[in-house]
Amino acid sequence: MTTARRVDVLVVGAGPAGLAAAARLAAAGAGRVEVLEREARPGGVPRHCAHGGFGTWTRPLTGPAYAHRLAEAAERAGALLRTGVTALDWGPAGPVLDAVGRGGPETIEARAVVLATGARERPRSARLVPGTRPAGVCTTGELQQAVHLFGQHIGTRAVVVGAEDVSYAAAGTVRAAGAEVVALVTEHPRAQTGPLRAHAARLRDRVPLLTHTTVTELLGHGRLSGVRVRHRDGRTAVLACDTVVFTGDFLPDHELARRGALVLDPGTRGPAVDGALHTSRPGVFAAGNVLHAAERAGTAAAEGTRVAGAVLDFLAGTCWPAPGVPLAVDAPLRWIAPNRLTPAAPPGRYLLRTSAPLTRPVLLVHQDGRLLHRTRPGLGTALPNRTLTLSARWTGRADPEGGEVRVSVG
Repeated sequence: MTTARRVDVLVVGAGPAGLAAAARLAAAGAGRVEVLEREARPGGVPRHCAHGGFGTWTRPLTGPAYAHRLAEAAERAGALLRTGVTALDWGPAGPVLDAVGRGGPETIEARAVVLATGARERPRSARLVPGTRPAGVCTTGELQQAVHLFGQHIGTRAVVVGAEDVSYAAAGTVRAAGAEVVALVTEHPRAQTGPLRAHAARLRDRVPLLTHTTVTELLGHGRLSGVRVRHRDGRTAVLACDTVVFTGDFLPDHELARRGALVLDPGTRGPAVDGALHTSRPGVFAAGNVLHAAERAGTAAAEGTRVAGAVLDFLAGTCWPAPGVPLAVDAPLRWIAPNRLTPAAPPGRYLLRTSAPLTRPVLLVHQDGRLLHRTRPGLGTALPNRTLTLSARWTGRADPEGGEVRVSVG
């Protein structure tokens, strides 16, 4: 039998974005604020990131400590956190969700919904790496859960596919589990890392990095015995290992958004949103890495706090905005978020990614052939899998009735 309930705000996902949104909403008196989380505990990905660097520069925390602090803040503010509950689909009208949990199926009607479902790494199958499906193949998330949550043995020799921040975090987890990191393998000409923390810097100095290299085949029956790699010049080699970790290549966890017929941005593949994080469906907002896979936990939490302000305005009677003007990018830029421009809701900044290294890039913003803005981000080289930022100071020069706004590299 399906039970039916009503809440004021329903937050789907108890990661940094969802918990930060719930904490601010509950503290501001938004009424009954409920958070649904399909995992057994709230906190999202940081729960199994045992390394430090979360929180603020002055008070850095490990991932589990950061997750605990976010969950504690949401509960202390008065939000209800419900774990082991999965949102499955939408009702026929309005912000209504069908879910299932320990008590069976239920229908939850809300005045507003915040989608904070996060992102996931593309697994081996989606990367089209052939092989016999041997044991010992995982993503970073699967590796960290196995080691830090369940204390499982992962093998003795691991190859890590990728060379970005999450890749070095995976290499650190491999070493924490007592295994050897054979190599990090990346198709790019160099590692795509930001300022490395001390433990990551030590790993970079100790672990071989194979650039311009791709994994072309998994070897072994029953258990992985090695991976075949191809270098840019066509040479191939076999790296003996019993574990391979596919890192990065994140995708928004957008299934619920897709089932709700929300407009998805073709670049990010997450819900299209304006600066206040309104989606195309009235009453439904989105925040965190479901919008831009994947940014740091602090960025997601800040968006959760920001979306709460828009939700409060909506609950107070503010009208839902028109779809607005689309924002898009030209290659080699990959995506921009937020990606809709409405006059009443400019963001603090825009986030962008590039698919190729850019040396001292200049970003150009055009609409209908008219230059709106020209800026050089404060960095030397922009790298794939690292964030570029664009200020929103130019948005007042855009024509709200005009055509698509495009961002390119000059």
